[in-house]
Amino acid sequence: MSAVTYAFLGPEGTFTEAALLQVPGAADATRIPCTNVNTALDRVRTGEADAAMVPIENSVEGGVTATLDAIATGEELRIIREALVPITFVLVARPGVELSDIKRISTHGHAWAQCRLWVDEHLPNADYVPGSSTAAAAMGLLEDDAPYEAAICGPLIAAEQSGLNVLAEDIGDNPEAVTRFILVSKPGLLPDRTGADKTTVVVPLPEDHPGALMEILDQFASRGVNLSRIESRPTGQYLGHYFFSIDADGHAADARVADALAGLHRISPATRFLGSYARADKQPATVAPHTSDAAFASAHAWVESILKGS
Repeated sequence: MSAVTYAFLGPEGTFTEAALLQVPGAADATRIPCTNVNTALDRVRTGEADAAMVPIENSVEGGVTATLDAIATGEELRIIREALVPITFVLVARPGVELSDIKRISTHGHAWAQCRLWVDEHLPNADYVPGSSTAAAAMGLLEDDAPYEAAICGPLIAAEQSGLNVLAEDIGDNPEAVTRFILVSKPGLLPDRTGADKTTVVVPLPEDHPGALMEILDQFASRGVNLSRIESRPTGQYLGHYFFSIDADGHAADARVADALAGLHRISPATRFLGSYARADKQPATVAPHTSDAAFASAHAWVESILKGS
């Protein structure tokens, strides 16, 4: 048995486990399913797991707020890897249940949002019963007192649960839907830069004044660093107090990104660095000549020469 232990948003058979299985060696490692994102991350913080796989972004629904909030507070963690999983859904029920019998459907909120058009067309009178995950909703059908007749889940859990029938396949409203997952560990050495990397930070708004957000964005724009995601989340301290969760193209070892991080820290000292890691899609960043490592090195050398009087 592998000495490595991974936590993930469970139960078994979720899209999150499918993402985890993309990690080399994870199939042979100890895998601990967790009931929610906070629990999975706490397993890492307490040392019960070496890393945790959790969802952070969906191409249809946007950011996963539970993850964005959980990694922005508490003991610091680092993102060391990301994974992309195409999302497809099926409708399952116990043997003998037909579409006409379904009055209540359970699934995770994100899955429900991604299948609403299909449900409205085929089961317009069905009520939604919130589930902690798609897999939990499906497995709940195996209980005698399940308060719903059907569940929306992924094909993996449907295939693993022999006591369920698939009533409909590919019921998602967007066939191109993809969810992004992150593998999170305790802080340590950063993964090597690959040329196709991503850096994630959390930046609290230090003071609410005209142009405050522009000051944050300008740290990236003035150095030629593209942002692939930016979302605001309330800090919970008081109304109107927010932090920004940001994904930037590049690695902290890139001169332009390092300079942007330093600028962020100057204007918002509570900025939290969440990691630099390889992009799952392997798309390299576009770097203008004047923002390359060589350009930054040349500029610093020029300033040094001035200070030395040469």
